[in-house]
Amino acid sequence: MLNVVVLIGRLGNDPELRYTQTGNAVARLNLATHFRYIDKDGNLKEITDWHKVVAWDKQAETAAQYLSKGSLIAVVGRIYTRQWKDSQGETRYTTEIRANRIIFLNGKKTEGQTQNHQEPPAEDVNANDDVFANSEPAEAEELEDDVPF
Repeated sequence: MLNVVVLIGRLGNDPELRYTQTGNAVARLNLATHFRYIDKDGNLKEITDWHKVVAWDKQAETAAQYLSKGSLIAVVGRIYTRQWKDSQGETRYTTEIRANRIIFLNGKKTEGQTQNHQEPPAEDVNANDDVFANSEPAEAEELEDDVPF
């Protein structure tokens, strides 16, 4: 089976970095993607979809350090649905993208840009050349070896 997602979009807010009780870094990102089309009357229409993206460990810390609202990124990961009990005891579900890799697409900043974060060192952006490497906690499932690309 194959569960791979590739998204390119802009962050809707700054990454939210937290640490688990065991000390693992986890960053939550809200990513906006757009779909443009022309309706039957010839008008250009745009649909925005919002995606919850979760990054772990070094990747989470790097994202929190260098990304901010409006950053253009590509995310390679997998769709994951998790469940929990709310305060009333009802089971709730949420679907997220678990990032295996985040690629920064903004390029070098020029004078006059208002983004507060620096450009990351090349080794931080490309530290993981294997797109399908495990960037999740140890209990995550392994990907199969028959990935078709």
